[in-house]
Amino acid sequence: MTPGRRRLGTSLYAGVLFTVLGAVAWASGRPFVFPSLGPSAFVLAFERRGDRTATYRVVGSHLIGGVAGLLAYTLFGAGVTLTSTPPALSTAGLRLVGSGVCSIVLTSWGMIATDTNHAPACATTLIVSLGLLSTPRQVAIIVTSVVVLVEVHGVVVGGFRRLVGASPVDGV
Repeated sequence: MTPGRRRLGTSLYAGVLFTVLGAVAWASGRPFVFPSLGPSAFVLAFERRGDRTATYRVVGSHLIGGVAGLLAYTLFGAGVTLTSTPPALSTAGLRLVGSGVCSIVLTSWGMIATDTNHAPACATTLIVSLGLLSTPRQVAIIVTSVVVLVEVHGVVVGGFRRLVGASPVDGV
């Protein structure tokens, strides 16, 4: 596969994956689209299969990030949100910093301990720990979004394999 064709294929496929979740978000009025989902869609589109795209790794990492972010937010940042920049040296700003740092430490430790390393989950944990999507229901929606993303990816790759007898990364 030529580099130009791979760039185009990866870009369009990441868009297809994200479009499915965009449609779910639009139809449901729920936050099924959030910033860390884009990098996960890119990883799935670029790698297509293998260790980096394994369901346990992608879903597990975002689950860890969501739970760690929720725990950190509950401990440090509850009631504060990063929808606007807190004033310099404010207690609210310090609480959000503590929440963010704690969530990154917990998420990193959790991913390494469970072999679910997937860098976009560090963005998920910050989204939660900084008060942007920080309720248990919103974390459940985040994890559900990731499951849908990975499942759609599996259906596309499996369908492609059945259709042409090869995986998209096999150069077809």
